[in-house]
Amino acid sequence: MEFGNLNNLAISVAKQGPTTISKASFPLRYGKYSEIKTPEYEFRFNLNGEIKFIRGLNMDWPHPAEQLKRTDGNDWVYYSVGDDSSEKGQISWLGEYYLPCLPYSSNSIWEVDYFANPGVMNAFAAWSQLYANLYGAKKDGLHARAKDLINQIIKNDDQTLHERSQKLQTINAGRVSVLPPDTRHVDYETIPLMIADGCLYHCNFCCVKSAKKFQTRSQNDIIDQIKQLKHFYGPNLENYHSLFLGNHDALASGANVICTAVSEASNAFGFASQHARTPFLYLFGSVASLLKSENDLFEKLNQLPFYTYINIGFESLDTPTLEFIGKPLNTSRVQAAFQKMLDINNKFASIEITGNFLLGQTLPAEHYQSLTATLSDVPVSSHGKGSIYLSPLKDSPKKRELLPQFMQIKEQSRLPVFIYLIQRL
Repeated sequence: MEFGNLNNLAISVAKQGPTTISKASFPLRYGKYSEIKTPEYEFRFNLNGEIKFIRGLNMDWPHPAEQLKRTDGNDWVYYSVGDDSSEKGQISWLGEYYLPCLPYSSNSIWEVDYFANPGVMNAFAAWSQLYANLYGAKKDGLHARAKDLINQIIKNDDQTLHERSQKLQTINAGRVSVLPPDTRHVDYETIPLMIADGCLYHCNFCCVKSAKKFQTRSQNDIIDQIKQLKHFYGPNLENYHSLFLGNHDALASGANVICTAVSEASNAFGFASQHARTPFLYLFGSVASLLKSENDLFEKLNQLPFYTYINIGFESLDTPTLEFIGKPLNTSRVQAAFQKMLDINNKFASIEITGNFLLGQTLPAEHYQSLTATLSDVPVSSHGKGSIYLSPLKDSPKKRELLPQFMQIKEQSRLPVFIYLIQRL
C-alpha cells in the first residue's frame, strides 16, 4: 500500500511478496515488508521497522539484480550475481543464483570484498542520510500508517540494531558460528534454538569448533529460549518458516529432546498453523550421532509438520586423511554412516540427510579417489536427495584453483554436489 511522497521519498507500507523464498535470477521480495524509495536507492524494512535490504537504482550500483542484506546477527551481506553464469558457474557451484559475499573470513572459494566498492559504500551513506531525513521530517498531513512506519524506523538506529544482535546472542548463550548449508534454501533466514552445546569431536581442521564438551541443554533452558525468541522476533515472526536446532551436533541430543523442542517451538512461533507452506527444520549431526540414532527418532521426525534437513560432517572416506585432519574416525564408520544416510533418504519422505566432505590441495590423493568412487556408485534411486557439500580447508592457498577438482567430483557424482559456504548468524 503506497502513501505518496515525503520529501521526494516514495513510501510503501505492508507490501506482500511470495510467502516462500524461491530461487530466481532476480531479487525477490518475499514475505511482508515495507519499502522506501529515493531516486537512487530502494530500502526495505521488516515488520519490526528494521532495515533489511538496500538496492541501488543508479549507474554507480554494480549490477541491478544485486543487493545488500542485513542479517539478524547485524552483518551486512552483499548478494552478487558472480562472474560466471554458465552451467558450470555459480549456480553449479552453490545451487543458487547469488553469491553471498560475507563481511568476515570464511572458507569460501571466493574472497570478494564488495565493501571496497565505492558504489556499495555509497549505499551505506545513503541509508544514514535517509535515516537522518526521516528523523527530521515534518510528517504533518502524512497518512497515519506511513507515520507509524517512519516512527518504527527511527527507533531502530544503528546502535539499537547492534544491541538487538547482542540480545540474540544472549538468548542463545553465544553466537551461532555456522548455519547448516541447507539453510541456503531459506536464504539463511532461520530461527536459532540451542538444544545442545559443544561437539563430540574436536577436529584439527575445523574453523568453527567449540572447545566445550558435548552437553544437552535442560528443558527449562530450551523453553526459556523459546519465550525470549518469540519476543525478540515480535511482529516479524510471521516472515519465518524455519527452525535451526543448534548447535554443532543437535542430533546427538536424542529423540525426546529434539521432538519436544520442535513441538514447543512450532506452537510458540506459529509454525503449526502455517497450512499454506511447509516449515523447515535444520540441524547438524555427526557420524557417531547418526549411527547411534534409532529408527524411532526418524519415524517421529517424519511425522512432524516439517521438512527436516540433517547435515552430517563426514569429511573423508579415507582413514589416513581422517588421521591427517584430526578426526577420530575410520573408513568403516564413515562408510556405515554414509549408507545410513542413503537408507534414511529413501525411506522417509520428509527427511533429507546431507553430508559434508573436505576440499583442499594438501589432502591425500586417496581422499579424492575414495570420495569420487563412493559418489559415483550411489544407487540411482537416491539421485536428487541428499546433497553433498564440499568445504574448502581454511588454509588452502589459492582456493579458487580448487574449482576444477570440485567440478570433477560433481560431474561423476550421482548426488547433487555444491560448495559449502560457511555463514554465521
